[in-house]
Amino acid sequence: MIVAVIASPADLRLALAMRQPPDLFELRLDCLLTSLDKFQGKIDKLRAPIIFTARDPREGGVNNLSSLARADLLLRFLPRAKYIDVELRNARAFKPVLDYARKRKVRRILSFHDFKSTPPAGVLRAKAIQAKKAGADIFKIACRVDEPMQLARLVDFILEKQGDLSISAMGIGRLDAASRNLLARCGSILNYAHLGRAWVAGQPSLTEVRRWALDVERFLLF
Repeated sequence: MIVAVIASPADLRLALAMRQPPDLFELRLDCLLTSLDKFQGKIDKLRAPIIFTARDPREGGVNNLSSLARADLLLRFLPRAKYIDVELRNARAFKPVLDYARKRKVRRILSFHDFKSTPPAGVLRAKAIQAKKAGADIFKIACRVDEPMQLARLVDFILEKQGDLSISAMGIGRLDAASRNLLARCGSILNYAHLGRAWVAGQPSLTEVRRWALDVERFLLF
């Protein structure tokens, strides 16, 4: 599935005007904090289901929001959500939010970001198990990939499957663009794109991700 990230008022305006929306939008509540009151009424007009996240500052979040502030934002928008995304490290602290999401039939993404390296295979598997035990429907992982062996680790992690837990994986670093293309082709369930400005190094545009998806479809036809 293709996810277009909305992290600014300009992104939201572009998303609202789209005639062919992606599979999902992700609203970065931490980035949109000062604009939420102004745009809250327009969010319902988006023509694709929404992932809401309020990112932890330790994993790339902005505006230095406390855990309580992030939890309040997620609860505020949970009635509009198809998914919520919470960092794996916060799964215990955010358990009331995750439990409420489950009761409302909102699916849960538990995410892990490592901006310095790609952990060993055993660590990746252990985190997937931890995410599953915490109630994740999808485990999302973003790691630094500067070397081919780091990318190979993520590819192996995707290909070996993790039981019935869906995996979204992407790379950050020297091989970021190549990693996102390859991991999408290997079965990453959520593939993120920007709507005009990359919010993370290597984040592809919506046009690029759609082209990758078409390439895969053409390959499967032969």
